[in-house]
Parts: sequence; structure tokens; C-alpha cells
Amino acid sequence: MPSEQTPAQINPAHALEPGADVSPRGETLQLLAEITLKIRQSLQLETILQTTVVEVQKLLAADRVLILRLWADGSGTVVQEAIPSRTARPNAPGWPPLLGQTFTDQCFNAVSLETYSQGRVGQITDIEASDRSSCYIEFLRQFGVRASLVVPMLQGARLWGLLIVHHCQAARRWTAQEVDLLQQLANQVGIALTHSQLVQALLESEQRWQFALEGSGDGVWDWNLQTNEIFFSPRWKAMLGYGETEIGNHLEEWESRVHPEDKAQVYTEIHRHFRRETSQYVSEHRLRCKDGSYRWMLDRGRVISWGLDGQPLRMIGTHTDVTERKQAAAKLQEQAALLEITTDAILVRDLNHTIQFWNKGAEHLYGWSTAEALGQNANHLLYPQHSIQLEEALITVLEQGYWSGELQQISKTQRTLTVESRWTLMRDSESNPQAILTVTTDITEKKLLEAQFLRAQRLESLGTLAGGIAHDLNNLLTPILMAAQLLQQKPQDERSQERSQERSQELLQILETNARRGADLVKQVLAFARGVEGKRLPLQVGHLLKEIVQLGKSTFPKSIRIRSTITPANLWLVSADVTQLHQVFMNLCVNARDAMPEGGILSITAENQWLDGNYARTHLEAGAGAYVKVTVADTGSGIAPELLERIFEPFFTTKDVGQGTGLGLSTALGIVKSHGGFIQVESQVAQGSQFQVYLPAVSAEDIPSPTDLSLPQGNSELVLIVDDEAPVRQLTQMTLEAYHYRTIVAEHGREAIAIYTQHQAEIQAVLLDLVMPQLDGLTTIRALQKINPQVQIIAISGLGNPQNIPPPTEGAVKAFLAKPFSARELLTTLRHILHPLH
Repeated sequence: MPSEQTPAQINPAHALEPGADVSPRGETLQLLAEITLKIRQSLQLETILQTTVVEVQKLLAADRVLILRLWADGSGTVVQEAIPSRTARPNAPGWPPLLGQTFTDQCFNAVSLETYSQGRVGQITDIEASDRSSCYIEFLRQFGVRASLVVPMLQGARLWGLLIVHHCQAARRWTAQEVDLLQQLANQVGIALTHSQLVQALLESEQRWQFALEGSGDGVWDWNLQTNEIFFSPRWKAMLGYGETEIGNHLEEWESRVHPEDKAQVYTEIHRHFRRETSQYVSEHRLRCKDGSYRWMLDRGRVISWGLDGQPLRMIGTHTDVTERKQAAAKLQEQAALLEITTDAILVRDLNHTIQFWNKGAEHLYGWSTAEALGQNANHLLYPQHSIQLEEALITVLEQGYWSGELQQISKTQRTLTVESRWTLMRDSESNPQAILTVTTDITEKKLLEAQFLRAQRLESLGTLAGGIAHDLNNLLTPILMAAQLLQQKPQDERSQERSQERSQELLQILETNARRGADLVKQVLAFARGVEGKRLPLQVGHLLKEIVQLGKSTFPKSIRIRSTITPANLWLVSADVTQLHQVFMNLCVNARDAMPEGGILSITAENQWLDGNYARTHLEAGAGAYVKVTVADTGSGIAPELLERIFEPFFTTKDVGQGTGLGLSTALGIVKSHGGFIQVESQVAQGSQFQVYLPAVSAEDIPSPTDLSLPQGNSELVLIVDDEAPVRQLTQMTLEAYHYRTIVAEHGREAIAIYTQHQAEIQAVLLDLVMPQLDGLTTIRALQKINPQVQIIAISGLGNPQNIPPPTEGAVKAFLAKPFSARELLTTLRHILHPLH
């Protein structure tokens, strides 16, 4: 749309004759001043441009005045337009409006842009008499243009746009005064545009600044120290309960609301900043709200403009409401006065574990003074290392709001403390986690006394256990000794020889039975001392209970009648350690006996029972499924309700001193739970008690198939037997040779090493006792490994604990046998390590 012809290119022959209506120069200058004033009265870009085109259109009586905004790609958009109204010029034809249209004029080349960028004006007096290019003439003709005047609008050295005047009714000669007027007007518009954009940028910058600050919840203030006018943001006013128009922009509005007790401190801090003693002004003080109450504010500000004389000119800052924090701190101080009188250690840590409060009790317990502890990291100060228990405590208190338990801590002197600690999560008024309150009691001495008591109880229980073991061992050894003596008798005649053979088989059976019972007794002792579990096999509980019933009838007082309802054939099987279950039921029967010192009835029953889901939901320890229920009931003294919940606690007993250790029921419960079962108790004082033991039943599919009863044979392999016990050594040798092995024996480790050094190429396995004089088993193993790293050893011990074998020797030890062991166990183990694939 702009003309392609610059003033240097205008043909004077095409200009109109002079004589057009032109205003005197004085009137023109006055009009320019009036238009310039209207333009500068607004900072809005749209208003400036609209005022420009309207005033120029009226001044020049033009048919169309528009402003074309030029873009970087050479195109332009009509951003403002003024055309005469029908009222002002009723006979004028309607010219098509161009506002909002964007043009890409191919005829407007780089030469024209360069010309306009230099501030030169383009004129056309009549397109019909012009030698312009045909494309440009057609472009102007479609908009009804006969004459045009184009004045560049510059912002500094940059071409911003074009002020264009169209005359459409006829040709028109543009006078020098008109061109000069538009050039000066374009210059004023350019200045106004620059000013408007600077003001708009500043406004947007301040809006972003205020938005950022108020977005954080702070109020904003801007203080002109030359006029004492202060801008208070809407948020600043709202923090005090005021609307946006209820507080003026004067210093008195702020001064009158500062609490009288705080004014001196506030001004002290302000003037310190004015003297540049501080990098910023910071003050906590109270401001009066609209309702008359006061709120605590954290006031922070900074001078951003200084005069040439060094005096502050402008200062900006923010207000942050810290009322809740101040109230919380005051409340803590009030509570602290009460907490100082307690002997417990009380401290408050924030969520970063920084200690905020430390009472006298904490000083006494840990040794650090309040001044030393405040600001320290509680985890670093009180805990020697970051334990799992401490981590769990922190997680629990944050998730659930409370935690209690025992912890290991250290004092200032590095003394280890055992404490009982209660942690409570403290929250603010909006329920956000704020800090952790910790109340700690020193239980170090209490734990030491408990340990001493437990040791005493342990010794007492071991004494009782030793007495019982002596009794049981004597019962086992008596038939063994008697049978051994009877086996030595020689028959006097043939008939006596036949009876002797039958009797020998019976005596041998007695020897084997009592030897196995002795081995089971040793395993039971080890299980008590070390917690060793026995082997679990499918068990018919009914047979075990019949043995216990028979034992009770023969050993309990005659005043106690024993009744039993047991049908083994009808009972389901359970997977159990028979020795441990024997201990459970014997403990229950002994307790029943002791509850009936004057006599009574002891009942032992067993039955199958199916527990459904409803029962399992009401009994947390139970699960739905098949159980064998064994009930042991008595008609004794019963158990008081307040004691019923404690009867399974270790060392708790209602018996007189010396009559019980308090371990029986706790051991029984532990065994039953380890078998997947549970115990129910019912009792009434003076009427008796009933203990119901539930053991999970196993199906026929869970029962392993019987193994081959034949004993594995050897194939002339040479085995070295090392044991300091001659009977064990001799019988082991006899057993192996009976099953086609060759043997060499050694009495101790030194002899074994010598023999193995001589025959290592032939010896295929070593049976080695771990506990021997002169040279113990572990040392012997290491020596044999040095001779032959591939040596195959079966370790043997009467202590029944293979875990004592250290890792460096594990490669040589292929198997472990606990004494006493049977011939089957010996032969099976040996066959397995010599021929593992068989």
C-alpha cells in the first residue's frame, strides 16, 4: 500500500497547481501542539495511534488516514484507521475500510524501505497521471485512492511503521506545510510510542515482581522517601483485614498501626539500614488490624535508589505474617517452664532434626547444657550410628503421629544409655507437621537389674532341669546296665539256650529303646539350651498321648485320677517333633498335677476339628483348616482372671519359690507356635483350668513315602576312623567292616595325620571326631586339607552343633553326624559322600 516513489522521484509535472486551501503557519503550529498534547495525555499505545489518525483526518480533511505497522518479514498490518463519517460528509462515497488487514506489497521493494528508514516522505498527487508501475497503481486503485502521502514513523533509528493519508475523490497536491506538519506529528508519535512502551514494560515488570512476592503470601510495599508516599499492595492490606481502598498511600497509614512498644526498635533498624550498617532492613513487630487486634509481621526491605548526597530515595519491601510462629514459640516457652521440673529428658527437634528445646532433665541425662545442645542435629548428637530402629521410629512418627520404644543413645562422656522414648509429632494450625516432641526416660539401670534377674531365673531353671535330667537318665541307664549284665550270662543247657536267645532279643530291644530315649533326652536339653529344632515327621498324636497317660498313672499321686478319651486310629496325623510335643504335653500335665495338691481329676482328650473362616476371624492366632485338638483339663485351683493374660510370659509363675521356673508354659507356647498351632485357655477360680492345644493336621499326600529299609553296602573302600573314645571307635569299625568297608583307626589327631600322610592315595573318606585331646578336630581338618585339598571328611560330635565348623574347613567337611547315631545313619551318610549319584 505505501507509495513506491520517494520525494526525489516525484515528477513535478504531475503536481497540482498552487492555490489549495492551506492553513496559516501559526495556526498549523497551534494544531500540532494541540494534537501532540492529546497524544501525550495517554500511555496506552492504542489510544495514541487512534488519536493520531483521527486528528490528522480532521486536520487535512482526508478521505482515509491509517497507520501501517511494519513487520520484520516486510509485510504490514493496518492497526488504526480514520475515515469521514456520513454525518460529516453526507455526499462522499463509501470508501472500503482497511483496519485489521495485513498486506504484502510486492511492489514495495527494499529501496522504498531503505528510503523510509532514512525519514524521507513519499507523495503521489494523482495515480492516473503517474508513471508508477502498473502493479502498484492497480493496488491503490482497488481502494479508491487518487492521491497519497506517506510519512515514516521512527523509534530512534528503527522504522516502526507508516502514517498514510489517502485522498480518494480527486487528485491532490500536498503542500510543504502539510508534509512538514505530518513529519513533526510522526516524530511526536514516535516519542510517545517509545514512552508508552517503556512505561508498559516497567508496569509489567512491577506486576511480575508483585505477583511473585504476593504469590508467596507476602504483602508488598514501595516507599518514596522524598514524598513519604507508600504503595501498599492489596495483599498487604488484606493481611490486616482491610479492603483495597480502605488504606491510603501515606506513611502515616503504616506508622499509626505499629504497636507503641515496637516503634523504637523498628526505627532503629530502619535508620541502621539508611546508614548502610546493614545490607537490608529486618524487623519483627506488631501491626494493628482493622478489628483492633495485633498481628506479628516480619518486615524486610532494602533501599533501591540513593541520591547524589547519599540519602535514600526509594525503598521496597515485604511483610510476612509470623503470628502463628510467634504464638507457638510463646506457648513452647510457657510449657518449658512446666517441663523443667520433670526428671525426664524432654527435647523438641524440627523436621530437619535441629534441636529447638532442651530441658534440665536432658542436661542431667546427657550432660550437654542447653546452650551446647540447641541448634545441634539430634541424630548426630545422641546416636552413635544411624540404626534401623531409629529410622523406623522417624518413619512411624511422621506417618502415624506417635512412636514409643527403646533406643540406644550416648551421653556427652560417650556412656551408652538405654532409654525408653516417646515421640509425638507436633503440627501447626493447618495440621502441617512442624516438629517432634521427645520425652525420654533413662532405663539403663533397670535393664541391668532385669538382666541380673533373668540370669538368676536361668540358673534356677537350669537347676530344676538338671534334677529332671538326672532322674530321667537314671531311669534310662538302669535297664541298660541290667540288660548288659543279663546278656553276659551263659545258658546251662539246651533248653536254657533257647530261652536265652529269646531273652537276648528282648534285652537288645530294651537296650536300643533306652539308648534312643537317651539320645532324644540329649537333643531336648540342647533344644532348651540353644533353641535347636528337632526333626519333624508325620506323627500320630494319640500314641504319644497314651504314653503320657501311662507315665502319669505310674508317677502322679494316687489322689489324682487320670481320664483319657483317645482313639488314635480316628485321629488325623500332624507333622511334628515328637520330643518337643512330649515336652508340651508333659508340662501341661505337670501343671495340672500341681494345681490339685489335694487330688482331683486330670482329663486328656484328643479329637479332630475343622476351623472355619468365621472362627479364624475372631481368633487372630488361628487359621482356617484342619486341626487335631488336644485338651488337658484339671479340677484344681484355677487361675485368677487378672493373671490369665500373663501365664505365658517367661518366668511368670503362680507357684511358690523353688516350685517352678515359669518357663514351662512359655516354652510350650513357643513350641506349639513353631508347629503352626495355637493354645486356648479357659479357667475359673476353684473350678479348674482347661488348656486346648490346636495342631495343624497333614493330609496323606504330605506324608513322605517309606524309604528302603536295607542298609547300603560298601565296596572295599578304605575309611580312616578317628575318635578318642575306644568303644565308639571299635563299634564304628565293626559296623563298617560288616558292610564291606576297609578301615584304619586312629586314637587322636596326630596319629590320624601320620596315617593319612602314609595312606592318602588309598583313603577315600575320614570319620573324624571334633572333640579330642592333644589335637582337636578342627586343627586336624586343616592339617588334612593341606596334605590333600580334596580330602572328604564326615565330622562327628556329641555336642550336636555343626555350625561350630568355621568356613575355611567347610569344603573338606562333606557331612555331619551327631552322636549318638545309628548304623543306618552312618552307612547312608558314607554312601552319599562316596557315591553322591546313587
